[in-house]
Amino acid sequence: MNQPLPFDHTGHTGHTGRAAELAEVMQKVAHGDKHAFSALYDALAPLVFGIVIKVVRDRAQSEEVAQEVMIDVWRQAARYRAEAGSVTTWAATIAHRRAVDRVRSAQASADREHTRAAREHETAFDEVSEQVETRLESEQVRRCLRGLTELQRQAVTLAYYRGLTYREVAQALRTPLPTIKTRMRDGLIRLRDCMGVTT
Repeated sequence: MNQPLPFDHTGHTGHTGRAAELAEVMQKVAHGDKHAFSALYDALAPLVFGIVIKVVRDRAQSEEVAQEVMIDVWRQAARYRAEAGSVTTWAATIAHRRAVDRVRSAQASADREHTRAAREHETAFDEVSEQVETRLESEQVRRCLRGLTELQRQAVTLAYYRGLTYREVAQALRTPLPTIKTRMRDGLIRLRDCMGVTT
């Protein structure tokens, strides 16, 4: 593949049997099952990234938003209801909402910059507040990344910020692919815990 994704691309999840299987996996994730989350992550991450990059267009921001979406999936797993739709539809909705929010936030930020350039006086308190609010979550993710072990941080950084696939991360770190997957999964779970997410 010419364009490596920041997640392991494991195939399609569209048919009915797969949908039922993912709904069962989601139930386990809602109860804090790490192995189930690993399977769910592998199934959803390519879909999530694909949706986000179509909306956001900027690769670096898309990787960050996709990471935030996967944290949302973990955080909201207990709220998922199979009768309301498939897991993939549910995750796609979260991904699309997050991506649109990021684009709106970026546009709002650009508009603010333009306004500030036009009138060079002091910035109103409300505007500062709004800026802080829109940037708080991604800054929290960065802070939490610093709390990972060195090995987890290396794997996560190569995947999310350098755009490498799991296989490429394994090659770069000269580490077996299953070990890399475990590091990535555990790293994401630690990010969730650092952000105060509860199941």
